[in-house]
Amino acid sequence: MDNIKIITTEDGSHSLYHEELKETYHSFHGALQESVHVFIEKGLRFWRTKSGLPKQVDIFEVGFGTGLNALLAAHFAMENEVKINFTTIEPFPLDMEIISQLNYATSIDGDDLKATFEQIHTSIWGEKVEINPYFSIHKIKKKLENLQIDQKFDVLFFDAFAPSKQAELWTADLMQKCFNLLKDGGVFTTYSAKGQLKRDLKSVGFEVETLPGPPGKKEMVRAKVN
Repeated sequence: MDNIKIITTEDGSHSLYHEELKETYHSFHGALQESVHVFIEKGLRFWRTKSGLPKQVDIFEVGFGTGLNALLAAHFAMENEVKINFTTIEPFPLDMEIISQLNYATSIDGDDLKATFEQIHTSIWGEKVEINPYFSIHKIKKKLENLQIDQKFDVLFFDAFAPSKQAELWTADLMQKCFNLLKDGGVFTTYSAKGQLKRDLKSVGFEVETLPGPPGKKEMVRAKVN
């Protein structure tokens, strides 16, 4: 993957720059703080708090990418002693040569998560793998539009490349698919706050909120199935 380069973002955590798309995998202002804010705090923690702190959460992610969100979810699971079943899709997995150079495993609250991060990335694609008593992962090498899955989820992390770079990932049809993947009371969260996205989410049945974004970004979107 010669067209992908490792960069260091403003909070010291790594991200990747895709030269062909001219796009980063995370915010220049801080990959780690963006993922924590958008997906963990406004997504996972929000859903769990409003749902009465259940001891199990089923998460679906669009865009496995570097595995940062999966690692953060695993860390949350261990810290809070809650079982998280994490299902994620990625049609173009990154090489381990790149993954092994990323500094996420030593950047989260001073904890050493190297073994967990390695297990997340080396787990077999297409199978549910128990990483530890609190966290399992099921990685699927497919695009969202080609996915056939019967399971429904509590929280959906939508972490695809930006609408300006890959508009085909943000269509109303795919937002409908996201809606259908969630249980009643489920939560969809993403870093984007585009007007068209909000209109599309509302059109398929979501209740949409515009929230303050992570550092360096004014807004983000969270949507609920009610």
